[in-house]
Amino acid sequence: MNKLFAANWKMHKTASEAKQTVAELVGLTSGKVKADREVMIIPPFTALASAGEALRGAKNFLLGAQNFYPQKQGAFTGEISPGMLLDAGASFALTGHSERRHVLGETDGVVGTKTAFGLESGLGIILCVGEKIDERKAGELRAVLERQIRAGVRDVPKDIAPEKLALAYEPVWAIGTGEVAGPKEILEAHAFVRTMLSEIFGASASEMRILYGGSVKPDNASEIIALDNVDGVLVGGASLKADEFSRIVLA
Repeated sequence: MNKLFAANWKMHKTASEAKQTVAELVGLTSGKVKADREVMIIPPFTALASAGEALRGAKNFLLGAQNFYPQKQGAFTGEISPGMLLDAGASFALTGHSERRHVLGETDGVVGTKTAFGLESGLGIILCVGEKIDERKAGELRAVLERQIRAGVRDVPKDIAPEKLALAYEPVWAIGTGEVAGPKEILEAHAFVRTMLSEIFGASASEMRILYGGSVKPDNASEIIALDNVDGVLVGGASLKADEFSRIVLA
């Protein structure tokens, strides 16, 4: 499977800023991205079109979305459907990001509904899971991950194409804090995620990508990517500057 380097820009960048950043990133990495790597840009909704335009023709680059509402259409003011994302050029979307869970109040049930609906609608999904610092200190890592994974994929067909579903382990305490889980912590969490996926999806779970997200930077990216069961990274703040993210992609 290809390693995935995903840039989650969150609520940053106007359409013109996104276009410029993508153009710079493509220029910095052109001809240098390893054949077994893919790069995904996940801009805000308003920048999907301009980012997609800047990515046109770029090899090994994908466009993703940060969120969607689990309905085809309807009276849902302010929401975006999977079909609209696909029409805008996105092929993947995030579900269960810690900010959606802990800032915006999405429950495990909501995350599961969105994950299944997004996949059914034709999107690939990156399902985010991870523990808060109090849960880690209480020894609840595995319990939290199992709860979130089982709820997140509860309605996903067991024969789903493995390349359509990825999981991202993001310890909440390491997101945007400068803190990063050490190799031992990452190995433990990712091994458990792989075990859970194998229990649920069988042999195809070995082909599902597991990403790490949590203060990934150019100086730690290569070490993280080299770990067992780490099939890519989900990068926040360090993906906002083309030169910085390019160093992660090429690490």
